[in-house]
Amino acid sequence: MKEKKIPLRTCVITHEKLPKKELLRIVRTPEGIVKIDLTGKLNGHGAYIKKDKDLINKLRTNKMLEKHLEVSINDEVYEEMLKILE
Repeated sequence: MKEKKIPLRTCVITHEKLPKKELLRIVRTPEGIVKIDLTGKLNGHGAYIKKDKDLINKLRTNKMLEKHLEVSINDEVYEEMLKILE
């Protein structure tokens, strides 16, 4: 029997290749709004981030995610990411 292929994605910060389920997808919609995509199907420019609280706090301070998505991100989005990880 054929094994099911596990889709791998690259974390934009650590550049590790990980299964999609181990990553958070953050999307900049065509309207310029930043959302956390739990379904993996939202339309827009996406970035995958490893599910790690320290990494999210690091993202907030050095603004790497803002550079990748080319839009400013509210602290509310970072707080929502941390809540999802709990």
